[in-house]
Amino acid sequence: MGAGNSSGSGIGSAAGSSTGTDSGFIELNGLEKVFEVRRRTGFLRGERREVRAVDGISFRVARGEMVGYIGPNGAGKSTTIKMLTGILTPSGGSLRVAGIDPSRERTRLAHRIGVVFGQRTTLWWDLPLRDSYRLVHRMYRVPDARFRANMDRCIELLDLKDLLDVPVRQLSLGQRMRGDIAAALLHDPEVLYLDEPTIGLDVVSKAKVRGFLRDLNAEHGTTVLLTTHDLTDIEQLCKRVMVIDHGRLMYDGALSGLHEVGESERTLMVDLERELPPIRLESEPGVRTVKVEGPRQWLAFPASASAAPLVARIAAEYPMVDLSVREPDIEAVIAKMYASGTGPWVGDGGPRVQ
Repeated sequence: MGAGNSSGSGIGSAAGSSTGTDSGFIELNGLEKVFEVRRRTGFLRGERREVRAVDGISFRVARGEMVGYIGPNGAGKSTTIKMLTGILTPSGGSLRVAGIDPSRERTRLAHRIGVVFGQRTTLWWDLPLRDSYRLVHRMYRVPDARFRANMDRCIELLDLKDLLDVPVRQLSLGQRMRGDIAAALLHDPEVLYLDEPTIGLDVVSKAKVRGFLRDLNAEHGTTVLLTTHDLTDIEQLCKRVMVIDHGRLMYDGALSGLHEVGESERTLMVDLERELPPIRLESEPGVRTVKVEGPRQWLAFPASASAAPLVARIAAEYPMVDLSVREPDIEAVIAKMYASGTGPWVGDGGPRVQ
């Protein structure tokens, strides 16, 4: 947690007292961020306009929650995270993280949070990964025993052993992401902000990172706010999801509720042994064949439904060779939410400000 704190049991330890309540560990009330944009309209003339990147957002995140914070590009996700970390100062409203105002006490807050921005590394570009970690050790004044324990755990669970002596600039995107996640955890943060933590990772590496984050939250109570375009990250890690678009909070609740609101569909791609007429499963509600190309067929079904019974039915009635499931695109889900003309929607995802 804080610099030089030797109490607790390692990564993500929640030992010690907090000035923020457990139910409102992260709390936003009418948060706003307005940017002034200038556009030249002539040789000596220009015009100014305001862009409202975050528009009156309010919510609470309890200590130990893992929450997905999702939306299309330009929705205001990164701006929100930057205000939560103190990088940006709000234009209006208020926020607290563990009882701390981020913009007023940024240095104090830095010892209690970890941040990973998907496309921007916090590692030193020309140094080996090991040296970046040593610098983190000194910057945060992490006790030696705690640092070694945290580093050993990260190296093992994120598979970093063979990368420690490689300069950061020579790492692949997926390797660097794992390195950044480790760097964000070496000082035992109570809150972890993750922006696209599985970007560039292969299937095996994604599973390792998700497992690591799941264990971190379960064992140490680390609060996690996760932004991602990969809904599988959300499904496997978060019980609650918030959707932001055009700077406004559109939905707050369970992921299944989001799919119901957006009427989204998943797609099942089925490879059969031979070309057959379109698969028909009249007894399965909401299932329809959307495309047929030779022995390959695509079936759409409600995203809130499980794929297991559908797969079992097809396997029992058709000569199936292979299959895959494609998740719905979050932009399409939000577009349908807007098209319905109602909202915002609030589900049963957890404590929040209304």
